[in-house]
Amino acid sequence: MSDILVVDDEVGIRELLSEILSDEGYTVRLAENGDQARRERARARPDLVLLDIWMPDTDGITLLKEWARCGQLTMPVVMMSGHATIDTAVESTKLGASDFLEKPIALQKLLSTVGRVLRRAGAAPLPELSLDSLGRSAVVAQLKQRLAQLRAARGPVLMVSEPGCRVELCAQYLHTAHTPWKVLEDARALASAPLELAEEVAEGVLFIPALTQLTRAEQRGLALLMSRGDRHRARVVVASARGLGELVAAGDAEPRLLEAAPATLQVPALREHREDVPELANLFLTRIIEARECPPRSFDTAALNALRNHDWPGNLMQLEQVVRSLAITALGTDITAEDVLRLVASVEAAVAPASSAEPVAPAPLDEPVAAPPAAPPGPGAGLRFDAPLREARDAFEKAYLEHHIALEGGNMSRVADKVGLERTHLYRKIKQLGIRTRRGEDG
Repeated sequence: MSDILVVDDEVGIRELLSEILSDEGYTVRLAENGDQARRERARARPDLVLLDIWMPDTDGITLLKEWARCGQLTMPVVMMSGHATIDTAVESTKLGASDFLEKPIALQKLLSTVGRVLRRAGAAPLPELSLDSLGRSAVVAQLKQRLAQLRAARGPVLMVSEPGCRVELCAQYLHTAHTPWKVLEDARALASAPLELAEEVAEGVLFIPALTQLTRAEQRGLALLMSRGDRHRARVVVASARGLGELVAAGDAEPRLLEAAPATLQVPALREHREDVPELANLFLTRIIEARECPPRSFDTAALNALRNHDWPGNLMQLEQVVRSLAITALGTDITAEDVLRLVASVEAAVAPASSAEPVAPAPLDEPVAAPPAAPPGPGAGLRFDAPLREARDAFEKAYLEHHIALEGGNMSRVADKVGLERTHLYRKIKQLGIRTRRGEDG
């Protein structure tokens, strides 16, 4: 039977609603304020929330906004109030509430509303990630302000970030609802018909995940698209690990891109707003639980502190990967600081450079020093250093991806997380490099 969370600061109303709904066969949980409601929502997603608007600590409208912003509004919410106006009811509906009940609530009105909303709800979607779910720190607030200014300017944008920052969330922030949104998966169209792409996303946004993965011909097409895309009011957003000036100076980017004069936005690394890590970790955990990848779990306070204090060189994608591993492997319902530190230490040990290993104690002077054992040949052992840069880079990338595909048993989700690429970009790279994979193992 459906699980209903009743949130109301009046004990009499809570108990009355609980008694009525329990008699109808529903499972009922109770919360007397916003803080308890947050904990109950984090513990497990209810099938329906009955939420009072007027509460002393956090009013219902604020809590509704918070759940929507954090991607946790994946269940229907029915607002309740004895003092609300029509404007309040309309506002709550615009924010995502499914219905509105006026107190005192008549028995038949309550049951008919609950039944109708539950029937209409269907399967719950997973909490969505968006820029609004990245946190409430000053760094994220400033990022949103800069994006709002860019949205008004409408020109092409280059977004520079470290791997794993989920730049597409920033690009989506520039997108207007009910207009085209396209992630470029086949870059060959940039070389053959760049202006057709502008027509395809007229009034919308074309997102290109990695500038340096484009050929020179594709980059020239991109420069043309950036220069003329405004004729179709098509915004081009390009992600890059380095700035355009640096790339051109190093010979890794087409100089014509500088003439297109895209605005540059530096996307902050996760360590620059580490105060948002606890909220992000809880959001990732909620997504994993609601996808039924693990039983209900929660982080204890020490675990969240340990996550916040880490530097996260792989940024959001690394944090999500670590949270998923913790959720799946934790032995109890509480994920502890010991769980976090143990997992982070094992991950860092796996990727630490050879120079970080402990020094070997020198042999006695009267004994010969044994040569270190030769490392077994790896996938890239046959790389040619006399080849042109493009060929050498392709050979390395092929060996690198083949190594990680083998390491992850062909699971493309884990490969994408490990190497810091979006899955669409990873598949395009695999096809471009002629890498053979086993079908059916990309879950």
